[in-house]
Amino acid sequence: MSGGDKVLLWLHIAAVMFLLGPLTIATTTTPRYVRAGDVAVLRHLHRTTRVFGLGSLLVFIFGAALGRDHLDKPWLTASMTLFIVAMILLVIVERDQRKSISKLEANESTDVNLGRIGALSSTVGVIWLIVLALMVWRPGS
Repeated sequence: MSGGDKVLLWLHIAAVMFLLGPLTIATTTTPRYVRAGDVAVLRHLHRTTRVFGLGSLLVFIFGAALGRDHLDKPWLTASMTLFIVAMILLVIVERDQRKSISKLEANESTDVNLGRIGALSSTVGVIWLIVLALMVWRPGS
């Protein structure tokens, strides 16, 4: 592994730890604060989801740059596909967070968004674990 690849690996792992971790915590704790009706905390979690969600694209960029010579490997293709699916789900979670904040401010029911936020956030967490397993196990290589 060249020096440049070592730097990319370091950046990839650092981005995973410092971006995906807080993003996952922000999305999975949202339902608790929707139930509590704490709009101030929800605004913070929504902002965290947006900022860290956009930042998490660095994980994909560093990973793709690191695996540039192995893009034909099934484990890498599956990981990248799962990452894209997780990002799409996070866009839906972000939208539902925004809707929940608006509904709480208008004193409306947030039950529909609450269930979907919890389910999608948990699904994203499971996707991150599957991607981690694929990165470590590397089936077919």
